[in-house]
Amino acid sequence: MEIDLTPIYKFMALPPDQMLLRFLILFGWIPIVVVFLWGFKEIWMNYIQGKWAADKGFTLLAIDIPKGNTQSPRAVENIFTYLAGAHSEPDLIEKYWEGYSQLSFSLEIVSIDGYTQFLIHTPEIFRNLVESAVYSQYPDAEITEVNDYTKDMPGRFPDDEYEMWGSEFCLAKSSAYPIKMYEEFMHQMGEPEEYFNDPMASLMDLYSSLVPGEQAWFQIIVTPHGFNWPKVGDTEISKLLGENKGSNDIVSNVTKMITNLLWELSEIIIRLGGKEDAKKEDNTFKMFNLKPKEKKQIEAIQNKIAKIGLEFKTRFIYIAKKDLFKKPKVASGFVGFIKQFADLDLNNLKPDKYTAVSASYFFTESRKNSKRIKLMSNYKNRDSTKGGKTGILNVEELATLWHFPIEAVVKAPLIQKTPGKKSEPPMSLPVGEDMVSEELFTQIKSDRRTELFEKDKDAARQTKESRLRMLASKKEAKDEIFTEDLGGAIDSSAQIDHLREDIGAIQTPKDISDITKKNADRRGAPPANLPFG
Repeated sequence: MEIDLTPIYKFMALPPDQMLLRFLILFGWIPIVVVFLWGFKEIWMNYIQGKWAADKGFTLLAIDIPKGNTQSPRAVENIFTYLAGAHSEPDLIEKYWEGYSQLSFSLEIVSIDGYTQFLIHTPEIFRNLVESAVYSQYPDAEITEVNDYTKDMPGRFPDDEYEMWGSEFCLAKSSAYPIKMYEEFMHQMGEPEEYFNDPMASLMDLYSSLVPGEQAWFQIIVTPHGFNWPKVGDTEISKLLGENKGSNDIVSNVTKMITNLLWELSEIIIRLGGKEDAKKEDNTFKMFNLKPKEKKQIEAIQNKIAKIGLEFKTRFIYIAKKDLFKKPKVASGFVGFIKQFADLDLNNLKPDKYTAVSASYFFTESRKNSKRIKLMSNYKNRDSTKGGKTGILNVEELATLWHFPIEAVVKAPLIQKTPGKKSEPPMSLPVGEDMVSEELFTQIKSDRRTELFEKDKDAARQTKESRLRMLASKKEAKDEIFTEDLGGAIDSSAQIDHLREDIGAIQTPKDISDITKKNADRRGAPPANLPFG
């Protein structure tokens, strides 16, 4: 069987322009079809996922912790680990036909007119998960469903009443590198309450400085992730070690295959040349030849990927009435808060230049207003896909960025807290049908009141008799002696006998009331525990 190569010879004999035209006619439709199919898939996925998400209800929960909080950010780290349980892997039908997508949580810290509140925006189906996570670490916390505070703010700009600035914040390097974490803010100098220099203190101070008419919103969208995210760190470690581990796409795999083939051929030549020992020695001492910075990076990456990671997106918005708008103070203050978590050898958060409300050179105001509208819309919708690029933070990094401040360190006065700690009711408390009857309870209450009255009456008798004895022994006392319990002045001679008669006559609360009316000109405030009927 012979293969006719004449068409190929004719094609190769054509002039270059005709050869290119023929090639486009024969194969040029392929990339067009690929782009069309990709666009159709994206449009379909946006439609079906939006329809699926619209059927899921969401709620906004305000978290108030009790006064005197001493829990470290490790408690919040445990909360985020618990929330990672919301992750699930859909099958092909759920993903491409039903539109299933991983639902997200929004962690928010807002200041409205100077009052600070911690909030969690959660899907309704995960509300119990959020409440269980919070109560497990803060049993005395209060969780309240509240209205969405963003609905009262304008969504279109320019606005006649309000001015706005904001930005998204993204990682400066690969997600494999960690930011500075809360353990790096701890030290062992000074008093115990000073062991942790809470980075949240600067944000709380900034928030408490706002006045009525100003609002600041800090949002972290977190999406639970699978257990395969540490591959990002493994790839980065391979690069630092010079292993040049490629990605998983087709082009990289083909390139890697050819490279490996050439490498095997070179090893055969090396063995024939007797230089194998030199290569083994080079591989053995590769780790020892790393620079201190590279060793630090490898260790930090390994520590980060050892914990659960969540996909995140961070936004900040400052909005205020035009006559109160102070962008330099608030914008610089928040950026300073974010810079606390920077480790220049590892990673840091920086404003995303594509979403930050800033523009230079041409059409600056129109471009800034366009960014304001998009940023406000994405914030209000708690959108985890639109805007800047996402990254991955582990639970320890998230707890560093978003945690309840330790009261001994953070002195901001306007953080919402519960009034005090709560305790469980006694196990023997009668409830339901086993409650004590009303008649019996009334009798017990009456007996108890009588008992308390008798005790208070005896105490009052003993106190006043002792004072009378003291007055009688002091003949040289002044004519008027000030007494707190009577609220005025008494005559040391004539009124002592009168008081003795009054004390002897005390029998019932009614008698006390009569005596009070009788001596209205010299009575004072009754004791707080006096049992009036």
